[in-house]
Amino acid sequence: MDQLTKLSAISPVDGRYRNTTEKLAEYFSEASLIKYRVLVEIEYFIALCELPLPQLKDFDKKLYSELRSVYINFTEADAQKIKDIEKVTNHDVKAVEYFIKEKFDGLNLTSQKEFIHFGLTSQDINNTAIPYSVKDAMNECLLPVLKEILQKLSAYSKEWAAVPMLARTHGQPASPTRLGKEIQVFVVRLENQIAQLNLVPYSAKFGGATGNLNAHHVAYPQIDWFTFANDFVNNSLGLSRSYPTTQIEHYDNFAAFCDALKRINNIIMDFDRDMWTYISMNYFKQKIKEGEIGSSAMPHKVNPIDFENSEGNLGIANALFEHLSAKLPISRLQRDLTDSTVLRNVGMPLAHSLIAYKSLLKGLDKLILNKEALENDLESNWAVVAEALQTILRREGYPKPYEALKELTRTNTHITKESISVFIDTLNVSDAIKKELKAISPSSYTGI
Repeated sequence: MDQLTKLSAISPVDGRYRNTTEKLAEYFSEASLIKYRVLVEIEYFIALCELPLPQLKDFDKKLYSELRSVYINFTEADAQKIKDIEKVTNHDVKAVEYFIKEKFDGLNLTSQKEFIHFGLTSQDINNTAIPYSVKDAMNECLLPVLKEILQKLSAYSKEWAAVPMLARTHGQPASPTRLGKEIQVFVVRLENQIAQLNLVPYSAKFGGATGNLNAHHVAYPQIDWFTFANDFVNNSLGLSRSYPTTQIEHYDNFAAFCDALKRINNIIMDFDRDMWTYISMNYFKQKIKEGEIGSSAMPHKVNPIDFENSEGNLGIANALFEHLSAKLPISRLQRDLTDSTVLRNVGMPLAHSLIAYKSLLKGLDKLILNKEALENDLESNWAVVAEALQTILRREGYPKPYEALKELTRTNTHITKESISVFIDTLNVSDAIKKELKAISPSSYTGI
């Protein structure tokens, strides 16, 4: 796509962010959808030859490679040819059928060409081509980036495993934690949800006009078409055949796929907001890129724009995933057309997710840990050791330890190491217990 086309694009996915999302065009552009349809039609014809149908039993198998080259070497000119045919047919899948038949004429296969799209309806093609493209896009584009995010977070978790940090619950200082552990929380959450995502089948419908293989059965009642359809979808295409169906796929598993990605995106959004907050607290500084401007008015600013960009795109992605998962499983009677136009947008939430993931990686690469800020925050919040002190006093049977610490921490405007030490000296406990209590500090009270 040239620069002028990018500048005139309506969607930022194809404009501003084209360099980030360009690879997705191989799976979700109009030309790519057409290519996947061609793939399914040709593989279906080859499967009929392998069955074999009586009229195709003598088909020369050496021609399979030439047939497959039609989709392997599919060009933009081929896509345009099909769009030109569609102007006449006003039917996109029928245009694909006629295009392949022309190819058969060129290969002197005119007598066999009526077995292209034999017994099928459009959704047998669409409901296999689209999940095929989604599966490819996930494996080639999105899952590798999610894996990269996990690797980066895991590395930071190990690097910062021993770094003490003041925790905040309800926005208030709370029992200290460790920075690496807080990063690991997100690693585990993402691993669990990606594992669940990978369990969702890429389901496909393949069964004729109303899902019963009527046309197949009436033409060749002696053939086990049910087994054929299962084998074609599950083994030849590597998808998972749904049965029974109406004219279209149920989309229940596709809804689960959208919901799984939405959960993954929510976790990343949660992380984006935490990192944004840590940066605002000066726990992290950011690497400065030569010539980059943070604010058009304030020269000193280095804004956390990558985490903000990630959060914003995740919000758009999840809104679209929400609509897809809520709408697609609902269709009037045996089929209405609302799924068709909605499915054309399946690449959009994946594109916005990819933009978000790449932005997150940029943000992670800019981070510079500011240990001094974390240490200062801990040192300024000695009140957080009150939990530790009252717990040990409970262990020793000291009367009303919680209330004693509550009185100390709420009546003093600022709790320090010294005021804690003075308080401990007033306690009616042994010197050994006092020593144990005084050894506790915000930076050491980080649990296991």
